[in-house]
Amino acid sequence: QVQLVESGGGLVQAGGSLRLSCAASGSILSINAMGWYRQAPGKQRELVATITEGGAANYADSVKGRFTIARDNAKNAVYLQMNSLKPEDTAVYYCNVDVLYISRSRSNVWGQGTQVTVST
Repeated sequence: QVQLVESGGGLVQAGGSLRLSCAASGSILSINAMGWYRQAPGKQRELVATITEGGAANYADSVKGRFTIARDNAKNAVYLQMNSLKPEDTAVYYCNVDVLYISRSRSNVWGQGTQVTVST
């Protein structure tokens, strides 16, 4: 089993910045893809950004140039630096990881979510 602990959400004014963190713990051998997704009220969950174990990043068009995803493989952690925030970025942000356990089994795990609210 793996546990994901997210932090860094909160309330910020438009134009401001926040940094989300997500740390995985458990019987982890390695983590392949790590990512952030978000879900606004009344909308489906959507991809924000993903990053491979090698560091290749992929972003939703809506956040390109404003958000940066990074990871620390030694800490099994992934981060999302969010700059120039807009009210439409308001959502619950979820961490997602693709884990290879010491047992050699794999699973895809979601964090509990952290609220990001951007005011006008």
